[in-house]
Amino acid sequence: MLYKAYELQRSWLNSVSTVASLSAEMLSTPANPWSKLGLGTMSAHAFDVLAHATADYSKPAFGITQVDVDGKVFPVIEATVMNRPFGDLKRFRLDGVDDNRPKMLIVAPMSGHYATLLRGTVERMLQSHEVYITDWADAKTVPLHEGQFDLDDYIDYLMEFLEYIEQVTPGQRPHMLAVCQPSVPAFAATALMNQRGSKATPATLTMMGGPIDTRESPTTVNDHAMNRPIEWFRQSVIATVPMQYRGAGRKVYPGFMQLSAFMSMNLQNHMMSHYEMFKHLTAGDEASAQATKNFYDEYRAVCDMTAEFYLQTVEEVFQKHSIPNGTFEHKGEVVDLTQLTDTALLAVEGERDDISGLGQTKAALKLAQGLAEDKKRYFMAEGAGHYGIFNGSRWRTKVAPVVEEFVAAHS
Repeated sequence: MLYKAYELQRSWLNSVSTVASLSAEMLSTPANPWSKLGLGTMSAHAFDVLAHATADYSKPAFGITQVDVDGKVFPVIEATVMNRPFGDLKRFRLDGVDDNRPKMLIVAPMSGHYATLLRGTVERMLQSHEVYITDWADAKTVPLHEGQFDLDDYIDYLMEFLEYIEQVTPGQRPHMLAVCQPSVPAFAATALMNQRGSKATPATLTMMGGPIDTRESPTTVNDHAMNRPIEWFRQSVIATVPMQYRGAGRKVYPGFMQLSAFMSMNLQNHMMSHYEMFKHLTAGDEASAQATKNFYDEYRAVCDMTAEFYLQTVEEVFQKHSIPNGTFEHKGEVVDLTQLTDTALLAVEGERDDISGLGQTKAALKLAQGLAEDKKRYFMAEGAGHYGIFNGSRWRTKVAPVVEEFVAAHS
């Protein structure tokens, strides 16, 4: 019922977007005498903003075609090197650059958005690394016969991806960077590979804004997860994929619910952003208006998570605090963080992060009791919010150099 109601609303909003877009074109066409008057121009821009705000967004492309390295521009080669039902492994490398550069696996969040949300992260790291990234699938597109996908499977995927990267360049250990939610499975996968002595064990693990211990500086997101029993989530936010999708019948946490939750947290800011877009259009500042449009094109393109992955994450990470309590298990095997002795750890946090509060990621450094202190580092990005630690100018000029320096020191 929940998903069907959303589909009905989506169809209606698509109609509104189409009518608004058509109205904007009619009001701005030179053949329309109103287009030369202030009222006509303002109305056209208002309809343009409405059309954009009510449009439906599909999975974006990465679209990284070239990267500037020390003043020289190199073409970017993008390829999918591993296909798995619930997520592929993508590789980005620079054409004409030495393949012996460090290999970096960027672990994108499975939290309602596509991996393209980390486009800026990939683009910046390409300046110094050959980059791989997890390209998670939209759960509603995965047929039921492919089975389930939970937190254990997520960890298995990461270990499998790391093993593939190591096999491409034998003897050269990969590096891993996890953004937000995947800090937990990336931390667990790294500990397991340390325990097992895997030759693909990452040389470094960078965790950025991750909920390792959500009891530290709890945010609104943390409170929401902790103040309700797991059955509430099972009954209230889990939906069944409708028949028109390939994953029909699969139980999911819909991406549109995640988006609604995040939008409602900062609704006034989002409304002001669209008002500013309207003012930019009216003032003829097309570049600023387009920048806002580009952000929302990405932000509003959402995908579903499998119910089992979402519920297990809520329960283990936010309610039981299994990682900091030392009770986290992977397929019945306790993840012993004290055995993590061969991977250098970097914890990055944003001073103004309202999703993963200060101290939540830093907690990983204390939990890795068997790791030498010279293999641990903490960095707080002053003035940065959650998205600022992996996208934007602070990421490019403040955070990324710290990551590069850390990787170089432990390669």
